[in-house]
Amino acid sequence: MTYQGVLKKMPTEFSETIQYYLEMENDFLNMNQLLDRQLEISFENYQCLSCSKQKKIFRQGYCYDCFYEQPSVGDWIMKPELSQAHLGIEDRDLTYEKSVQLQPHIVYLALSSEVKVGVTRKTQVPTRWIDQGASKALAIVEVPNRYLAGITEVALKAYVADKTSWQKMLKNDVTEADLVSEIHALKVHLPVEVQPYFLEGNEEVYELEYPVIQFPTKVKSLNLIKEQSYKGVLKGVKGQYLIFEDGTVFNVRNNEGLVVSLEVN
Repeated sequence: MTYQGVLKKMPTEFSETIQYYLEMENDFLNMNQLLDRQLEISFENYQCLSCSKQKKIFRQGYCYDCFYEQPSVGDWIMKPELSQAHLGIEDRDLTYEKSVQLQPHIVYLALSSEVKVGVTRKTQVPTRWIDQGASKALAIVEVPNRYLAGITEVALKAYVADKTSWQKMLKNDVTEADLVSEIHALKVHLPVEVQPYFLEGNEEVYELEYPVIQFPTKVKSLNLIKEQSYKGVLKGVKGQYLIFEDGTVFNVRNNEGLVVSLEVN
């Protein structure tokens, strides 16, 4: 069976084992059901997620022009501390920025390779943690806007990591840690204006199980544009990565905007 479509971040469903889906042109594939099946992925073309033109993808699924126009990829996305909608200051589109920035945000600790701090909108819990491949996660504070979350992350990343080692995450080489204890140790480092939002007594640690039947011992990232085509047996899905039997991994999210054909044998 052959499918074709433009790659987008895989939607997920939080359950006993995370469910992953891949949207193709006329199909919605449950990737969990494709474990131990041979897949062949081939690069066909580009399609910008904004203008839909067949233009080379620059970043995050957008062509060069759209990347520098879209409000959804402003600098404040990667650096929440740069958010200014709470001050009424526009970056690219104030209406959009208010809709995203002026809503409850969570600052959390996650365990994906080692303990890391991160920020997400409350509505993105636990999706954000799934996309990172976290095995455990726990909220530290819930604040009313993205700016406060950003300055909290900046303060705490002096004491814990703010990035995941994707290679360790995919190999399931995860450092054990007590997130509840970690959070209480970090409480004293919260910015003064954020301290009232500390989630006192919160010990609800999310535990996430991924559909992986074989973790790789070494990982090799697939560059589909360079290789044009790849064939392998799917052994797992974690974060936004497809994991194959030979240790090849393919980051679906990093390849948004690529039109591919997918043959399932």
